[in-house]
Formats: sequence, C-alpha cells, structure tokens
Amino acid sequence: MPVTVEINGRGRVVDVEPRVSLLDALREHLGLTGTKKGCDQGTCGACTVWVDGRRVLACLTLAAAAAGHEVTTIEGLADGDELHPMQRAFLENDAFQCGYCTPGQIMSAVKLIEEGNATTDEDISEFMSGNICRCAAYPNIRAAVRQVRDAAGGAA
Repeated sequence: MPVTVEINGRGRVVDVEPRVSLLDALREHLGLTGTKKGCDQGTCGACTVWVDGRRVLACLTLAAAAAGHEVTTIEGLADGDELHPMQRAFLENDAFQCGYCTPGQIMSAVKLIEEGNATTDEDISEFMSGNICRCAAYPNIRAAVRQVRDAAGGAA
C-alpha cells in the first residue's frame, strides 16, 4: 500500500505492506538509517523519532499510521551542515561510547527540554528512562542535556 508522509520536511511516498513498522519503512525503504533498530520491542528507545513533534518509538508505530503526518528523524535535526545544538553537545560532552543509542537519545533529549522536563538531573534521568545506553554514558548524556538547557536559558 502506498503511504504518503512528510519526512524531515519533504513529502515522500513509500510502498509498504500494512504490517511494516515506521522504523523498517525509514531504514529499509527510504534509506534513512540514522534511526536505529535496537530491541524491536519498544523497550530501548534507539528508534525514537518525532511524529508531529512528539516522541514516538518507530519500531512500535506502523508506517501506515504515519500517513499524513510529519516525521522527523535524526537526519532531519541538523540544518544542512550545521549540527543541532544537542548534536554538538553530545560531541562536546562525549555523551556516547558505541554510539548505537545516540540518535534516539538525541531526539529524546531535544524534546525533553522543549517539554520542560530537564530541570534537574533526576528529571532528566526520569524523562529519558525510555532511552537505554548499554555503555552507561548517562553522566555525559545528562551533561549534554544541561549544556543545551542552560544555553537556551532553561527552556528550548
């Protein structure tokens, strides 16, 4: 079935079976491999993308359910060659080790600040708890979130 969706500001049509997840449509049909397939069960957060500005797990979202909606992936976060402040903060704070979870962590961290849930380290930990880092880079991830939060004056 053809699914029309806006991905990273660009209208796209992808022909998928009704049971295909948004994650598989992004990676296998559209070549957007920045979004990672971790657990494929919605427990790790590696596949976090935004649908209409809200954090969603692409592995648990059917591609057909994204029809007519705006999807933003990690590839759509930068402005050309200019990294998003959160992407820069992750680099500057060494907020990754293997890097596998990093796209989902970054997508979630941006929204965490926009949602106003980055006031304390405890809040950051709680509201990022759906994004697992198997390498345990959590102190550096929190540092990156604080850096962007503080640069934005406490809110995005």
